[in-house]
Formats: sequence, structure tokens, C-alpha cells
Amino acid sequence: MSNIDQPAAAPPHAPTGEQFIEMQNSPQFQELKTRLRKFIFPMTAFFLIWYALYVLLGAFAHDFMSIQVWGNINLGLILGLLQFVTTFVITGLYVRFANRELDPRAEAIRNEMEGGPSL
Repeated sequence: MSNIDQPAAAPPHAPTGEQFIEMQNSPQFQELKTRLRKFIFPMTAFFLIWYALYVLLGAFAHDFMSIQVWGNINLGLILGLLQFVTTFVITGLYVRFANRELDPRAEAIRNEMEGGPSL
């Protein structure tokens, strides 16, 4: 069956500016913002502190960072590679958090704004 034989879906309702402002002040939107901030701020603080610690160790703790761990691999190299690992872990945690906590709420808000079915 081709797309021509199927009825066209109704276009979504375009909300007005007043409706957007009203939704921004709604409890469900405030809850969405609160949940996002409860994840983002602590995770950002954690990463910035971890990165600053790495930089400070590299600048002021040469003896510590040059400790040989295995062959020519020293502690500084391992901690530097862990910066990349941390970035990927945080990204994975955020994706999981967004899929479970943020996306369903955002979908419900969008459906309400567009006049579609709510979740």
C-alpha cells in the first residue's frame, strides 16, 4: 500500500505564546526543570572538580604523577585516560536518565501543548 492510499495525519496544533508562558509556569514543566537540574548540576560539579584535580596534580605533584604503574605507563597517563572514560560514563548516565525521567515528561508536555494524546 502506498502513502497516497493512507489518510494524512492531522498537523499538530500550534500553541500560542500565551500557552507557552502558561506551560512554563505549570507544575509539570517546573518538575521537568527540577529533575534536569538535580542531575546536571551535581554531575557538572563532579566532573569539573575531577578535571581540576587532574590538572593540579599534573602541575604540582610531578613525583606522584610519574609513579610507574606498569612498564612505561605512569599514574599521570592512567588518570589522563580516565578523564575520557569519565566523559563517556557521564554521557551514558545522562542518556539513561533522560530516557527514563525527562523524555516521558517532555513528551507529555509536548502532547498537551499540541493537543495530542497525553501519556
